[in-house]
Amino acid sequence: MTPGARAQAAIELLDEIVRAAREGGAAADTLIARYFKTRRYAGSKDRRAIRALIYRAIRRTGEVPASGRAALVGLAREDAVLAAAFDGAPHTPAPIAADEEGSSAGALPRWLADRIDPSEHAALLERAPLDLRVNHSRADRDAIAALLPDAQPTPFAPHGLRLPEGTPIEASAPWVDGLVEIQDEGSQLIALAGPAAGGMTVLDLCAGAGGKTLALADDMGGGGRLIASDTNRARLDRLAPRAQRSGFGGIETRLLDPGREMAMLGDLRDACDVVLVDAPCSGTGTWRRNPEARWRLTPDRLARLVETQARLLDLAADLVRPGGALVYAVCSLLDEEGAGQLRAFLGRRSSFAAAQLPFSAGRYQDGGTLLSPGHDGTDGFFVARLVRA
Repeated sequence: MTPGARAQAAIELLDEIVRAAREGGAAADTLIARYFKTRRYAGSKDRRAIRALIYRAIRRTGEVPASGRAALVGLAREDAVLAAAFDGAPHTPAPIAADEEGSSAGALPRWLADRIDPSEHAALLERAPLDLRVNHSRADRDAIAALLPDAQPTPFAPHGLRLPEGTPIEASAPWVDGLVEIQDEGSQLIALAGPAAGGMTVLDLCAGAGGKTLALADDMGGGGRLIASDTNRARLDRLAPRAQRSGFGGIETRLLDPGREMAMLGDLRDACDVVLVDAPCSGTGTWRRNPEARWRLTPDRLARLVETQARLLDLAADLVRPGGALVYAVCSLLDEEGAGQLRAFLGRRSSFAAAQLPFSAGRYQDGGTLLSPGHDGTDGFFVARLVRA
C-alpha cells in the first residue's frame, strides 16, 4: 500500500472509532481487527503502519474529533510527510485545503483538563510498559527474569517484572508454563493491599476477567476460600482458563444480578477477611493504554459511575467480618472517584477506619493512596485499605 492508501485506511478506521466512542460501540482494537479481517490485501507492514498512524492521531486528540479526517488532518499539520500523502490520487485522501479545520492537540477533554494534575497530562499520552507478575508460589522472580532478556524488577511490586512494550511474552516459556501473568504494577500493588493469606475467606467483588483474583490466589497459596464475582458473564468466564493455566484451582465464581448482588452473596455477610472492590470507574488512570477512552467519558457517565461505586462500597462493607479489611480501588485520577468517594464512605460507615497500605509507592490522599503514571510509572489508581472495628 502507498502512504496515501495507508492514510485513507486510517481515516476510514478513525471514522468508525469516533462513531463507536459517541455511541458506546466496540473498542478501537476490536474495530481495527475487524477491518483488516476483510482486507487481506493489507500486508503485515501495512497493518502495523496504519495502526501506528491511528494511535498517533488518537493520542494527540483529547476532544472527540469531528471525523476521522479531521483527526488525521490535525496530525498532518504537524507532519509534512503525512501531509504529502493527502494527494488526491485514487484510494488516497483529497488534498488538505488551506482553511480546512483539523482537530486540536490536547491531552484531555476540556471539561476534565483542570481536574487532573497537569504534571500527569504528558504521562497519560505515553506508551505503557509491559509489566508481568511472577506467580511467586510457583516460581522465583530472579529465575524468571533470567529467562526473559531485558526484564527488570518493578520498583515497588515485589513479584513484578517490567519489559519493553511490545515484547512477545505469550511466546515465552514462562508464559506457556503459567509462571507469569500480564499485570500492571499498580494492579499488583492493589492485590497486595488486603493482604490475603492462606486460611482466609477472600472475595473479589468486581473480579472482571480475574487478574487480581489470580494474584490473590497466589498470595493465598491455594489455602482458604477465594470467591470471584461479577455482573458480566463474558468477563467472568475468562477466569477459569486463566486459573487453569496458572495452576490455581478451587476459585469459586458467582455471576451477580446488577442491583441485586446481595441475593447471591448473603452467605458471606460479616464473614470475609478481605473484600476487594475494584470498582467500575472512568478509567482515567489507564488512558495511556486506552487513549480513545477519553472520547467516551461524559459528565453524566461519570456521575453514574460515582453512584455505582458508593453502592458497591456499602454492599462490600456488609460482607467484611469484624476486624477484616475492605480494599477499595479505582483506576482513576479523579477526586470524586478516589479520595472524595472514600471521605463519603467513612462519613456513612463509622465502624470502618483507613489503615496503612503495605507498600511505599504513591501519594497519600485523605486515607488512601494515589498511584499515577507521572509519579510512579504505574497506571493511575486510587487505593485504600479500610479495616472494620
